[in-house]
Amino acid sequence: MTTTQTREATTQADVTAAVREKYGEAARRVLTGTGTASCGTSPSADAGGCGCGCDPVSADLYDAGEVAGLPADAIGASLGCGNPTALAELKAGEIVLDLGSGGGIDVLLSARRVGPTGKAYGLDTTDDMLALAEANRRKSGLTNVEFLRGDIERIPLPDASVDVIISNCVINLSGDKDRVLAEAFRVLKPGGRFAVSDVVVRGALPAPIRQSMEQWVGCVAGALEEGEYRSKLTAAGFADVGVEVTREYGFEDARTFLSTEGLDADQLAREVDGRIVSAFVRATKPAKAAACCGPTCCN
Repeated sequence: MTTTQTREATTQADVTAAVREKYGEAARRVLTGTGTASCGTSPSADAGGCGCGCDPVSADLYDAGEVAGLPADAIGASLGCGNPTALAELKAGEIVLDLGSGGGIDVLLSARRVGPTGKAYGLDTTDDMLALAEANRRKSGLTNVEFLRGDIERIPLPDASVDVIISNCVINLSGDKDRVLAEAFRVLKPGGRFAVSDVVVRGALPAPIRQSMEQWVGCVAGALEEGEYRSKLTAAGFADVGVEVTREYGFEDARTFLSTEGLDADQLAREVDGRIVSAFVRATKPAKAAACCGPTCCN
């Protein structure tokens, strides 16, 4: 292994460990009743409101009517940046996989949408989040839900086994996004849909942000540039790639999530004002494999 490969592997391991710690701590706060992980609903739907300085990336993602009847802990553990289930156009009978399912809110919403003839899987690497998600599944009474332990870089499902892949501000947490997208392509059925919410950047982020581990686990430092996201999806084999901006973060939002020890939040917020966005990223696995174009391309 080269020095560069060793450094990249170390970085990926560090990111994975940091993500597990942050999201495990968030799950423990919910499980022990000592707080919520985020403000995932609108203030009117959240008895505590969003006046606690919550992360603007994770605030106001679901309206009260949509989450009515779901366990409060599933809502309180939401740490996403969008609402992929509302945009993925799920149909009855479909099989859905949520990459990085956390407390399970998007899995439970998906299970409702696909109905008893469909199924919703949630995949997560954090034991505490999986325990929370299982508790929420039991409370919901939904029977077409299954949570799996594993990494999104190595999805523990067979080839061509799901109709739709969703995710909510998780792919940008991975240190090996090419592997994640390749795995997503592998497990999708021909004609299957990739429909995720993620943080995306327009242009380059300042080095202090990219180098901050706290900003990585906070969904910002690891975010792909919009054109790079499109290119990686195409390289993985996807077609019909689209990136639709759903929320733009201005100066005040940026200053809130950049308030990390050692960072000049005001200066950096000015530099990234309007360049960090939440987006809905769509793509499709072609119904037929591309024709072989050379003596080795089909191997």
